[in-house]
Amino acid sequence: MAAGWLEIGVFALRTLLEENPRDVKVLHELGRLYRHLGDHDQEVEIYNQITAINPLDAQALRLGKDASAHGSIKRGGWTQAESYRDLIKDKEVAILLEQQSRMRLTGESLDQQIAETYARHKEEPANVDLARRLGALNEQKEDFEAAIGWYQYAAELTKGADAGLVRRASDLKIKSLEREIATHEEFLSTRDVTNELYAKTSELLKAAKAKRAEFLIGDAQERVARNPTDLQLRFELGENLLDARRFREAVPELQRARQNPHARVKAMNLLGCCYRELEMLDLAVKQLEEASKEILQMDRMKKQIVYNLGLVYERMGEPEKSLACMKQIYEVDYGYRDVAKRVESSYARNISGA
Repeated sequence: MAAGWLEIGVFALRTLLEENPRDVKVLHELGRLYRHLGDHDQEVEIYNQITAINPLDAQALRLGKDASAHGSIKRGGWTQAESYRDLIKDKEVAILLEQQSRMRLTGESLDQQIAETYARHKEEPANVDLARRLGALNEQKEDFEAAIGWYQYAAELTKGADAGLVRRASDLKIKSLEREIATHEEFLSTRDVTNELYAKTSELLKAAKAKRAEFLIGDAQERVARNPTDLQLRFELGENLLDARRFREAVPELQRARQNPHARVKAMNLLGCCYRELEMLDLAVKQLEEASKEILQMDRMKKQIVYNLGLVYERMGEPEKSLACMKQIYEVDYGYRDVAKRVESSYARNISGA
């Protein structure tokens, strides 16, 4: 990079990321390099990767927005115009856009903004910025179905070059499904099992959860296909497969994810759960015991691992080993899951037996 060989610099940084795709420092370097090269689409993709790893990275959020704006300017030929008004034939429309921004700040109706932006879109159907704005406005209105449609339309206009639009549509699909699930769960929590709608709502809840699981799996599979060396993506795919109870498919993904030092212990924990559900109990014990040894303090992760190990021992018909696991957690966290009940009931049995 110091020698001015920026393309070779890109290659070098990409090589480093093959070893650790979640190295935020290297990703920031790569983003800066793409900015110097003027490749704003790649720059946007890099900053989207960073915000996916750390949503609180304010610098990545800001630089990603700047890169997206520069990309739009470059594609639209704004650099050749004296001002954005020169790109709009109807000067009154330019004024209207300015008024829309002010109306949003003063709480003007979202429906009015959507209608006015849609009218502009009909005049300029290939304008990515208008489609993106319609997506954002409908998202703000919480009309997720419409927002998803507009984000997908905008992504198609960019021919998939703007990864942020694809990701936004994907996130909203998940959000929409989660809202549906929450609605069903809330209904069931306030109704008796004998209620005539209880069984139907239970089926709707089950279907919504299955749909969410399948969507998450499909989304993860697409990302793995685009970047098969990213072990974090392998972990996420394995986790989603496990949640969908597709344990055999989850096993090879989680086995590969163990090679990622940042996901290793979590992958071993989930792998142990897969082996347990597949009745490969000796393999489950081996994974979970090894994972437990890699964490010294009884933190949140170790509690999960030790608890799962206790469940495996219970299934193996070794109650003493299972109880020993529960006691480890009980000593530091009385309220963890049903640990207190399990430990205290064992003492109650001893007293009654005496």
